[in-house]
Amino acid sequence: MRINLKLMICVCICLMFVSVSIWTRCGGEIPTFRGSFNDNVNIVGAEGSGFEEIDCHINGDYNVPCRKEGDEIYLPFSFIHKYFEVYGKMAIYDGYERFEWSHSYSKVYYPKGKYDPRGVFLYFENYNVEFRERVKCISATEGVPVSTQWESSGYYYPTQVAQFGLAHYSKNLTEPEPRVKVLDDGVTVFGQWSENKRTARIAKALDFNTTEGPSLTMSLEHVLDFVLSVELMLRSSDNSSFTVVLQNREKKERWSLHYSCNAPLIYSKDQDVYHKIQCEESKWSILVRDLLVDLQKGLSFQGKPKKKLLRSKYKVTSINIEGSGKLANLSLSTSRHLQQFYLAADWLVRHQDRNTGGWHNTVRRKGPHGMKDLQPGWLSAMGQGHGMSVLARAYHLSKRKEYLKAALLSIRPFYLPSVQGGVLALLMGVLPWYEEYPTQPSSFVLNGFVYSLIGLYDLITLVPKSQDAAFLFEQGMSSLKRLLPLFDNGAGSNYDLRHLSLGTAPNVARWDYHATHVNQLLLLATLDNSTILSTTAERWVGYMVGKRAPHN
Repeated sequence: MRINLKLMICVCICLMFVSVSIWTRCGGEIPTFRGSFNDNVNIVGAEGSGFEEIDCHINGDYNVPCRKEGDEIYLPFSFIHKYFEVYGKMAIYDGYERFEWSHSYSKVYYPKGKYDPRGVFLYFENYNVEFRERVKCISATEGVPVSTQWESSGYYYPTQVAQFGLAHYSKNLTEPEPRVKVLDDGVTVFGQWSENKRTARIAKALDFNTTEGPSLTMSLEHVLDFVLSVELMLRSSDNSSFTVVLQNREKKERWSLHYSCNAPLIYSKDQDVYHKIQCEESKWSILVRDLLVDLQKGLSFQGKPKKKLLRSKYKVTSINIEGSGKLANLSLSTSRHLQQFYLAADWLVRHQDRNTGGWHNTVRRKGPHGMKDLQPGWLSAMGQGHGMSVLARAYHLSKRKEYLKAALLSIRPFYLPSVQGGVLALLMGVLPWYEEYPTQPSSFVLNGFVYSLIGLYDLITLVPKSQDAAFLFEQGMSSLKRLLPLFDNGAGSNYDLRHLSLGTAPNVARWDYHATHVNQLLLLATLDNSTILSTTAERWVGYMVGKRAPHN
């Protein structure tokens, strides 16, 4: 036993000697634990070129933990992201992980040809206005978005209403024909409603009265198609409502979407979501609803996570009617883009000021420091331009005179100075500019101005007798070409020219607005031979990948 113990000690000493000898010949060092960087210890490489944790002293102001390897210094990307406003993410391709770096988070859409007002509006086929966080809901009485951008209780924002219409117009041109499931048209398809003695078929419509009996119910197991369209004539005196029940196919949760004569604009509690609808005893109304949007807005009302609901996870399990009235042409489909486009166009016709031709913004907008607040009733050149783009397309498709009249009337605010309630401002008292926000002093916002030019061009192309629009368009294009260099800051674009109006620092456009500027200039370049539009657009594209103007 004594011999074996001595032998074991000798073997251990020899192994330790050999290990130290090998380590020394390899030139390594025993790693030290001097703290951590992203919870990793010092990594040691060959010939003394391992990582060393050091502090990077930033502008003599604060420290950031860095790493040193030879002559190279490595900074954490979290710091680089915040400091330089660049973006990055990990991605896996063909089983290999890599880090993707981008200077901008926005995308440029190059035109495929000359801009056609009969076609898609810019890249709006990618817009989903109804899912924006600042959209409280899609009004079931008007069929258009209700905004909360400047007032939490909700209001109709003409610019957003028009964008909703333009997005659906564009989607109608780019998406496949919708799949439609007719549930009850009173001619070829009769809904399988539960029995009720007080129902009848009159002129293709279902006439019902459930005030003295059970509600009418149609049981369903319908998936994927969640855009409802139905014609209703409900009596508010009988507390009438139209209800759709949705179920999550995985969790089996159920929600009831109530479209009621006496509900608030939107209300939600537990598994019930309420939307107010228009009810007139002698007047039909068309209800077009994206059921998953209505559910998502109801869940947001309860403070639940604001996320887009996946259509594959839900189904329609029943439709219920209570009260009294008539129903016709009930269907579910994948989309109803053209109907939703016309809902926006009709809203613009109904809510246009017949004296000024404007769509008034009914809320106060707080101005930046040094500028007066915009009081309720202000007009926007961008809203006017978007309205023109909607109405010109609606007239082109339908030839209905109310769209033509409203489109031509919408020109009036472009002749009226912003100080007098219009949208016209003069830079340096000379160059005309159409104000998105008619502030005092003027702010000269670029993207809103260009949208107004596109609206004027749409009017010139699609509506006859629009000589005023032609004059305003040419006048605006002349100003744009002369003032465009003022929006270039050498590394991006400026959102507006408040630095001239207020004598402050430039208001630099964030990347999504910068990309909008580029896309707008690329569109206008297809209409105008001037090189300043295309060359500026290409230079601004370069800014999006990190290029900068030359130093002196």
